[in-house]
Amino acid sequence: MTEDPTPRPPGPRAASMAEPGAAVGTPSPEKPDAYDNRRQVLYWRLLSRLFDGEEQPSLESASLGVVEDIGLPSALLDPGASLDSVVQRHPELAAEFDGLMTPDDDGDGSRDGAAEVRRAALVSKVLLNVFSTGSGTVSAKQLARWQSDAGWLERAKGCPPGGLRGGRAAGSGLDAGGIGPELAAIEGDLVGRMRLREVLADPVLAARLTPSMSLIEQLLRDKGNLSGVALANAKSLIRRYVDEVAEVLRTQVEKATVGELDRSVPPKRVFRNLDLNRTIWKNLTNWSPEEERLYVDRLYYRHTVRRTTPQRLIVVVDQSGSMVDSMVNCTVLASIFAGLPKVDVHLIAYDTRTIDLTPWVHDPFDVLLRTNLGGGNDGPLAMAMARPKIAEPKNTVMVWISDFYEFDRSQPLFEGIEAVHRSGVKFIPVGSVTSSGRQEVNPWFRERFKALGTPVVSGHIDKLVHELKTFLT
Repeated sequence: MTEDPTPRPPGPRAASMAEPGAAVGTPSPEKPDAYDNRRQVLYWRLLSRLFDGEEQPSLESASLGVVEDIGLPSALLDPGASLDSVVQRHPELAAEFDGLMTPDDDGDGSRDGAAEVRRAALVSKVLLNVFSTGSGTVSAKQLARWQSDAGWLERAKGCPPGGLRGGRAAGSGLDAGGIGPELAAIEGDLVGRMRLREVLADPVLAARLTPSMSLIEQLLRDKGNLSGVALANAKSLIRRYVDEVAEVLRTQVEKATVGELDRSVPPKRVFRNLDLNRTIWKNLTNWSPEEERLYVDRLYYRHTVRRTTPQRLIVVVDQSGSMVDSMVNCTVLASIFAGLPKVDVHLIAYDTRTIDLTPWVHDPFDVLLRTNLGGGNDGPLAMAMARPKIAEPKNTVMVWISDFYEFDRSQPLFEGIEAVHRSGVKFIPVGSVTSSGRQEVNPWFRERFKALGTPVVSGHIDKLVHELKTFLT
């Protein structure tokens, strides 16, 4: 389907959507339900394309008439046109896609029928491009195009590109409409249908890949089978993704609430700590009306010193196949806290085996390359490695990230956790650490954590950042 860039008046198809008896190309008053009819045409075409894939001539013709009549480009009906190409040729549409699918507040409840039809045409284009992915082998170019189109959907839902699928916007806590996991699943399917090893072996094709959680998971699972140029390109993609996540999380750590000021330490008497407002207020009795001058007897300074007792952070991460998103985010988060003064960070990953990743905690890229995703899990084995790291319980926080499906090892793991908690360690169970916050935690553990006074933290990473920053600084 091609687009004629030359504007033209509505044709016969457009007239057929107006009131009976209207002249071709002549505007006429709309009936109250005419806008609803137009929207239904567009949405029926969308459903037909999504569930059948075959073009329905009558729906295509009617939809083209609607789109042209409301002044939108026919490229919106072209399944082969990416949203980038549509916006490139019609830049005035870019602003309309932002927040397109967020709830509207009409105030008085009035409806703008014409605006609703226009919105339906734009929404249909976004949904069709994202959810109609076809079948067969996927090329690097096709994956890149889908990722870009998914970014437009995320913008339409009020999120930054990547905000629903995780990654660069991890921690935003936005999962408008709950479609984040679905987008991630589609992306994972596309990555799975791509001949990834062949793409990585070609620098030109590899350069077209955009790092995403689904792609990183596939790379981490397949890294043992890569070598040479393919392995180098895989490492480059992982490094890019890690750096993007780190930039977002570092900002969140900096913005999070910090620990209480230590007022037992006198404030440092330097100009930058001078509390000017308090100094003026406390010396107002020395004001001389005749001289119009304030005499200052005493200067007041702000307390800036925070408690400096060394804190130990022990992060234990379930690296079984269902926890890859948490593994990536937690290794990055651990590295950020490891860079804070007076914080001693230890990182342990486990499945049916346990590995102490503490020597590499400052470099999440190196940590991820040393992990082996997949398999089952053995929580008691991980606890056996974690407990000896507790030196001063009152100054230790242990974060355990898992879905806690331990089966016959559930009771031994909970007994170990209970003992750690009662020793004075601040224990924080986390169901997952993702951008969407979607998590599935074993109900048996969830109830016992609640009774213990340590409820499972929501999967949104910003809440975990707040918990850790408040305790550690």
